[in-house]
Amino acid sequence: MKECHSFLLGSILLLPVVSVSAFYLPGTAPRNFEKGEQVDLFVNALTPMLTGKDESKLKSLINYDYYNPAFKFCQPEGGPKSQPESLGSILFGDRIFNSPYDVRIIMLEHKSLGLSTTPVLDQNARGQRTCHTLCTKQVSPQDAKFINDRIREDYSLNWLIDGLPAAEMKKDLKTGDIFYDMGFNLGDDDNEIPYLNNHYDIVLRYHERDPGIYRVVGVLVWPSSRGGPQEDTDGLDCDAKVQPLLLSETQTTTVRYTYRVTWDESDTPWATRWDNYLHIFDPRIHWFSIVNSIVIVVFLCVMVAVILMRTVSRDISRYNAIDLSEDVQEDWGWKLVHGEVFRTPRFPMLLAVMVGNGAQLCAMCSVTLVFALLGFLSPSNRGSLATVMIVCWSFFGGIGGYYSSRVYASLGGVDRRKNAFVTATVLPTLVFIVIFLLDFFLLIAGSSGAVPFTTMLLIVLLWFGISAPLSAIGSYLGSRQGGVSHPVRVNQIPRQIPPTPRYLHPWASTLLAGILPFGAAFVELYFIMSSLFASRAYYAFGFLALTAGVVALTTGTVTILFTYFNLCAEEYRWHWRAFMTGGGSAFWILLYGLFYWASRLSLDSFTSFAVYLGYLFLICLFDFLITGTIGFLASYWVVRRLYSAIRVD
Repeated sequence: MKECHSFLLGSILLLPVVSVSAFYLPGTAPRNFEKGEQVDLFVNALTPMLTGKDESKLKSLINYDYYNPAFKFCQPEGGPKSQPESLGSILFGDRIFNSPYDVRIIMLEHKSLGLSTTPVLDQNARGQRTCHTLCTKQVSPQDAKFINDRIREDYSLNWLIDGLPAAEMKKDLKTGDIFYDMGFNLGDDDNEIPYLNNHYDIVLRYHERDPGIYRVVGVLVWPSSRGGPQEDTDGLDCDAKVQPLLLSETQTTTVRYTYRVTWDESDTPWATRWDNYLHIFDPRIHWFSIVNSIVIVVFLCVMVAVILMRTVSRDISRYNAIDLSEDVQEDWGWKLVHGEVFRTPRFPMLLAVMVGNGAQLCAMCSVTLVFALLGFLSPSNRGSLATVMIVCWSFFGGIGGYYSSRVYASLGGVDRRKNAFVTATVLPTLVFIVIFLLDFFLLIAGSSGAVPFTTMLLIVLLWFGISAPLSAIGSYLGSRQGGVSHPVRVNQIPRQIPPTPRYLHPWASTLLAGILPFGAAFVELYFIMSSLFASRAYYAFGFLALTAGVVALTTGTVTILFTYFNLCAEEYRWHWRAFMTGGGSAFWILLYGLFYWASRLSLDSFTSFAVYLGYLFLICLFDFLITGTIGFLASYWVVRRLYSAIRVD
């Protein structure tokens, strides 16, 4: 019983933490600005975006460096300088540099009253000029074609000021809420003609905490395309009506970049400045999905309780009564296979390795969700979510090694050193191969989203220096503790298996069982996919935690049901079937990913195609390992409890 309790405790600890709401704590200390102080404007990589229309589709998955020579953007004096970034920020494609925009807070004195008025922008303290020329560039026909293609693909610019992304103010048509949509368009092609946006109206919203102390609480940008004469003149008028700027693909085009900055006072305090960015589209959809999922879970739990408390209890009482009686009667149902149920399955090492890696991923996701719910993953810390996940995965290598070695020993495995080595290497090797291939395609396409070699080396060092040794230690501890004791002996001669119903065939039961966990998560899955591929902000960790808990419970209960049905049909090869049944939702996620591709993506390049399928494969693989592990451990616990309650000669 001690081994059973340890397995049950380990499984419970791997379940996601359920919470109703999430809050966050600021990830960085507030920065105060004073009179004449420089306000740094940083630029990030250009990313494709959804235009916001219902029928709009994402046309590319390739990020480009802001200072890619083909874009011909203005550069700061001395050249662009890269800014320090976190590990997760680099992996998610952030490439942050400084910019030539000179933004300062200059206070104008009101002559009649002698009081300070609203802060306004002034460049180099040159009076009250509000429209400024940044630079003038010559765009060649080849570069013009490159830029026009990016405009047609709906690429967006991403700026950062005081940790806040530049955004466009939009209105949610369903709720009427005003929110900030991060990023703004490189150009406009609504009329099938690509016009380059070469003027930016920048609105910096500020909050005056104390007299003379200002904090930035919002960054809005309205881009526009301004054609006409592009020569730098003293009489620059950014409000004059001009034709939009069209880049010629047959001759060199002169482009003048201009900007205007306005300061707008806001009542929004610094602590809640992200609320306008982290907009939840139609929260009723989330609540409907959660309520629907909870109803499914309650129904499944009731079914399992009925089976375990009534049907199984009645079977146990009948079996034990038969054993005590003098009449010789033949066993039936799941008791017939008591001598086969703990027989070593095929490929026990592979099954144990998958369970170990799944347990490690479960622990990583659970702890990451806890950090997110407690508010430690502030959006101000770009890439903090990915960083925490990688660090947790590295430090939870011991969990993977421990579970793998104990399951392997329980299944009768003897080559424990090989099991420990494979557990620590097989999944990281597979993931690295996929990432290296995707990096190769991105490098060929000239994308800035390719992970740098130094970052790859750092991840390898995390695996080699932290995860692998901890996995070896966990394997050693698991081997010392040994396998889980089984309540019944295994017969020497395997029992013949009668034909099973079609719905209990491996692939049929896998697909049928995967529908319910997938149905509990497909609404949140849409928002997660949009966040990963369409650069949409996702911060509904409360809904995500509830969904994760519901999926875990649904997976466990459905797998227990199918395992019980298999045993009643005298099919004792339940080990792999339990793992496959638990991981059945991964196949539906794969189908949903293909549907998302057909409905929300319009990818023309092979690189975008390869990137999407590569990341979709990794998502399905991780889901298969996590849910398969939950299903296997739940079934293992129930099978041990079931056969320990009957008398066997």
